[in-house]
Amino acid sequence: MASHRRPPASGFHGGARVTLLSATVATAAAALGTAPAGADPSTGPAATRAMVDRLYEQAEQATERYNEAAEHADELGDRVARAQERAARGQEDVNRMRDALGSVAGAQYRSGGVDPALALLLSGDPDTYLDRAAVLDRLGDREAAVLTDLRRAQRRLGQERSEAARKLAELERTRNALARHKRAVEAKLATAERLLSSLPAVERAAYDRASRSGRAAPDLSGGAGPSSARAAAAVAAAQSAVGKPYVWGANGPNGFDCSGLTQWSYARAGVGLPRTSQAQRYAGQQVPLSQARPGDLVTYRSDASHVAMYVGNGQVVHAPYPGAAVRYDPVGMMPIASVTRP
Repeated sequence: MASHRRPPASGFHGGARVTLLSATVATAAAALGTAPAGADPSTGPAATRAMVDRLYEQAEQATERYNEAAEHADELGDRVARAQERAARGQEDVNRMRDALGSVAGAQYRSGGVDPALALLLSGDPDTYLDRAAVLDRLGDREAAVLTDLRRAQRRLGQERSEAARKLAELERTRNALARHKRAVEAKLATAERLLSSLPAVERAAYDRASRSGRAAPDLSGGAGPSSARAAAAVAAAQSAVGKPYVWGANGPNGFDCSGLTQWSYARAGVGLPRTSQAQRYAGQQVPLSQARPGDLVTYRSDASHVAMYVGNGQVVHAPYPGAAVRYDPVGMMPIASVTRP
């Protein structure tokens, strides 16, 4: 597969390229809070590849935080809408009861005058009077019942409006967090791209070969099969995505990040999974790696910031990182955190 990455700028001789490489690695190392691997130019490409891997790992961690914030924003949006609907219905109830009290006031006026207490209750701010039992004592049973209902409705309305305001404020904070995570991902990916572009052509080609997609599917004829028909359907869906690009924050059908691929694959099998790899880690029964079966989810690193789907024969299918399309890799490609059977 042809590399999507930019070739190095033309016109650089060897010394200039080493200078550019050293400066770029130093910039990235400063951003990560570490020093370059060494000043020896012969170790530059190795240090750069290690730095790129580290940047991709950090970008993936930020992507999962972005996914979590995006999922939370969607949930909050629904809650805000429901709270606003309840507040609107509460306002309708208050208006209806005030109209009923207005009818009482009209009848009193026609019979010789409106009770001052009732007039105050119908004013723009009756709350002070609603809490005074003396007001209810001066009205008949029917009017007192309506006023009691009005008091309750107004209190509910106040609560609904307060909840809606709280949810709106939380939604705004979540959207701000989304923007921060997006900037973090984009900055790390841009730095990784600059580092890769600074590599000598032969080193960059070697890195591209390591991230090449479209590897042959593993032989699934031996070993235990999927644990269920749904797992088998999820495996088939994940395999159908091999070769599609990694796109951070995406969950298909044309691009995926790691947790987006597993979520989409199981959704095609009729199973709902959480959006993030950390949440998917607990979305089922955890089993030992020795008992892994096709369809199981394998999370990696101590923070479970990467997830893949086991497909049998010691292989997983996953969306690795930008520039590497969905592909097969050995299950032990990274330190394993857990194996989960949805």
